[in-house]
Amino acid sequence: MIKRLFVSAISLSLLSGVVLAPASSAATPVKRYLNVSAEGTVKVVPDAVRINATATSLLPTTKAALASTAKAAAAMRAAFLANGVATKDIATQSVTVNPEYNYVQDSGQILLGYRASQNFTVIVRKARTAGAITDAIVEAGGDNVLLNGVTPFVLNTTKAVVGARAAAVKNAQAKARAYASLAGLKLGKINYLVENSSPVSYPVMQTVTKDSAPSTQIDLGQQDVTVTISIQWGLL
Repeated sequence: MIKRLFVSAISLSLLSGVVLAPASSAATPVKRYLNVSAEGTVKVVPDAVRINATATSLLPTTKAALASTAKAAAAMRAAFLANGVATKDIATQSVTVNPEYNYVQDSGQILLGYRASQNFTVIVRKARTAGAITDAIVEAGGDNVLLNGVTPFVLNTTKAVVGARAAAVKNAQAKARAYASLAGLKLGKINYLVENSSPVSYPVMQTVTKDSAPSTQIDLGQQDVTVTISIQWGLL
């Protein structure tokens, strides 16, 4: 008897996004509902790699630095294309030219020259070729190439998202049944289901290593694709 009164007359707030709500007044039919938040995660091997690289030159004049950088950038671009990267997947993020100084205690700042840079972000859709492509652009641009990052990621998340959604619903159902049972009630119909955020891919590892041969190997590892949902059930 005490248990029924507790469920009907008191708003019960539970952890993990679960709320058990009573009727607005004793005079109206009792309406109870249960809100549950849950997430589902699946692990997948990244299917693409993002390369961030810069062509750069330091020379006495702005014109010379920019021309040298353009030459290195063209060599890098040609290497990307020759190794199967599509033009649409090669994007220039910035082109800059700035004076570069060296500080000497007795003389103060001394102008070393002008630093020109062109930064690329490139998507490699065949992840297993990323190591060879990395070596190719470094060979093409030589010491004018800065490798800022080589990052595996999940490009095609469609299949993983389906699995993550199924896992999220399963987890929500298990949590809802547990809370309903504790309250001495049963789950009714679902009133609504909301996906709280877009599916997210969380990088777990990203590594550039050298094997016994003079070539770069990109270790893809695994990443988490996660979906978070909220579901409201009626209670019987």
